[in-house]
Amino acid sequence: MEHEALIRLGVFLGLFALFALIESAAPRRRRLQPRTQRWFTNWAIVVIDTLLLRALAIAMPLLAVGAAIDTQAQGFGLFNLINMPLWLAVILTVLIFDFAIWAQHLFTHKIPILWRFHRVHHADRDIDVTTAIRFHPVEIAFSMLLKIGLVYLLGPPALGIVLFEIILNGTAMFNHANIRLPLPIDTALRRFLVTPDMHRVHHSDLREEHDSNYGFALSIWDKIFGTYIAQPGKGHDDMTIGLRWQDDRPSKLGWSLWLPFRKL
Repeated sequence: MEHEALIRLGVFLGLFALFALIESAAPRRRRLQPRTQRWFTNWAIVVIDTLLLRALAIAMPLLAVGAAIDTQAQGFGLFNLINMPLWLAVILTVLIFDFAIWAQHLFTHKIPILWRFHRVHHADRDIDVTTAIRFHPVEIAFSMLLKIGLVYLLGPPALGIVLFEIILNGTAMFNHANIRLPLPIDTALRRFLVTPDMHRVHHSDLREEHDSNYGFALSIWDKIFGTYIAQPGKGHDDMTIGLRWQDDRPSKLGWSLWLPFRKL
């Protein structure tokens, strides 16, 4: 799709700046660490992730959007066998891929080898808008391969994939942001969307709490499958973010990238 990458980048940077400003003006929780080193590490990780995906694009040579264009051209996938209007195909694409990301997230907590890489995300001692981009490059590559496989299975429209990626990135930054929503707004939004207070429970150091609230965009999957916890047991101000062995080392880039291979 023409200008697809620029559109996604523009939306990403715009939303990041918005949530970062709100965090600075009215933070939900007091920070435990200065932003400087944490933000350097989290941004460095996303730069490495981006370079890895570009390398994958050269090697494969298609990522999710390119794969969707290819399935349309070749007639691959379930959607290409069914005559449905574009608007319906786009809605189904967003719903199916959001559920797929929810399921992948659950598996990263349940399968030990996947958890080793996913815990890089959970090792952040503070949770803010940069936590949304803190994923180990191996996990990012694995996620992209799963999405490409699902694209070829379903044959969704490229527009649906682009919209899904924009929604995923935007809602992930929103629900990781260190912002305080008025309770009535939080209550109304979480009927359908994952809010910052809802997702913060997932970043608790308590196992029973971080094994809940797996959604990034839609909150319905956790409610349907019984993995929803409304509030942390200790409250949002007193809960501990991160992992049980938590210290300041995950704010260092090299240490974080090597975390999956450490025994802790």
